[in-house]
Order: sequence, then C-alpha cells, then structure tokens
Amino acid sequence: MVQIPAKTLTLTEFLNLPETEPASEYIDGRIIQKPMPQGEDSAIQTELAPAINLVVKPQKIARAFCELRCTFGNRSIVPDVSVFLWDRIPRQENGGVANVFSTAPDWTIEILSPDQSQTKVIKNILHYLKYGTQMGWLIDPKEKSVFVYLPNQPTNVYKEPETKLPVPEFAKDLSLTVEDLFSWLLE
Repeated sequence: MVQIPAKTLTLTEFLNLPETEPASEYIDGRIIQKPMPQGEDSAIQTELAPAINLVVKPQKIARAFCELRCTFGNRSIVPDVSVFLWDRIPRQENGGVANVFSTAPDWTIEILSPDQSQTKVIKNILHYLKYGTQMGWLIDPKEKSVFVYLPNQPTNVYKEPETKLPVPEFAKDLSLTVEDLFSWLLE
C-alpha cells in the first residue's frame, strides 16, 4: 500500500484527479493507493465475479462488478468485487450502467493482497456496513480463510474446506464452499 503524501484534499478535489493504476482511494481526507493485484487475489477475483453473475444476473436480481469505484459517506473506495441489487445499479438515460456509483454496494468482497493492510481493508468493510451493505467478505488467500462481516453481528471466520460460505439472501442460489473458492488457485 502506497500513501501519497499531499495536503488534505476534499472528496470533490480527489474525484477530479486522474485515475491511477492501481486505483487510489480517498479515506479520511487522504489518498491511499491500493497495492497492485498479484496472482492469488487476481485469480480469485477473476473467477468469483462471474460465478456470482451466473447466479444473480440472468434473473436481474443483482450484478457483480470488479474494481468499481464506490463513493459514499465521504469516502471513495474501490472494492475488489462489489455486488449491487439490480434496481440499485445507477443507470444512464438509455438504461445502460452509469459510470458513477454514489452508494454502498449490497455485498462487498475484498481479497487480501500480500502487501495490503488487513486493518485498512477491515475498516473499509465496516464503512460499507455502516452505509447499508448487507454483507462483507474478506478473503485471505494466504490463510485460506474467509471472514464474513454482517451489520451488528460478530464476525465469523470460515476455513474448513467443506464449509458452505454464507451469502446475502438475494444470492441464496450461489453455493460456494471454502474449498471451491480456494480451488481457483490450483486451476
């Protein structure tokens, strides 16, 4: 994680800056660049979003997005995967997906990179929950564990291979075990 030293910016000033690669986030008046995705987190992200979309998108229940900037609650964050209920997806006049998402996702998924601060990622997940996110996952490829965050409930950790991972009610038809998730690292 790279912190870009600069004067404190407003959210509007941050949003007017050019995008960076990897993405930068605006948290507490500071710009923090996300670490460059590496093999494990990239492999999981590449498989997980389509797996979710296969279940929720055809029925227009929800849609999963990768690396989508979400700006709300005086922060601008880029979760690895964000899932929005279909009727909450911002739209252009022609019905297409809008470029700006000014609300919290319904489900947020973060995949811990080797150089990423777990504390920073957890703070982001808690921020999502404060603004209406139904569920947050923190996937730790190194530990082969998934931390599941729900509003006003204790955090649960899933690491037993055969354990089915909990999903939000709207994605109840998605059946994914811990082993399924981490098997994507072996393909």
